Amino acid sequence: MHVIKKIEMKNMRMDMPAFRSGDTVKVHLRIVEGEKERIQIFQGNVIRIKRGSTNATFTVRKISDGVGVERIFPLNSPFIDHVELVTLGRVRRSRLYYLRALKGKAARIKPRGRF
Repeated sequence: MHVIKKIEMKNMRMDMPAFRSGDTVKVHLRIVEGEKERIQIFQGNVIRIKRGSTNATFTVRKISDGVGVERIFPLNSPFIDHVELVTLGRVRRSRLYYLRALKGKAARIKPRGRF
């Protein structure tokens, strides 16, 4: 194995759940303020996943007080405590940028696996 690949594999997180675009996730972030540490939860829909090794990211979008908020998380970040998969969404695209133009009920994603 190539030396760079070995170093990347050492720094990758293997505890992430398998999620896709359209799924709703809770990202538990470790926030350090001075000497104290707390967990902040960011819940929303995954609208993009950028694959890769150590530079892999995923984008989560939520509506907060009527304003769309998107956050890009590095998949292998040490500041992510854990990611919780809430619901599976049924979508036909991997990039859900069309959600930015939708509001309310139209911006919902139907659950996957229900008939």
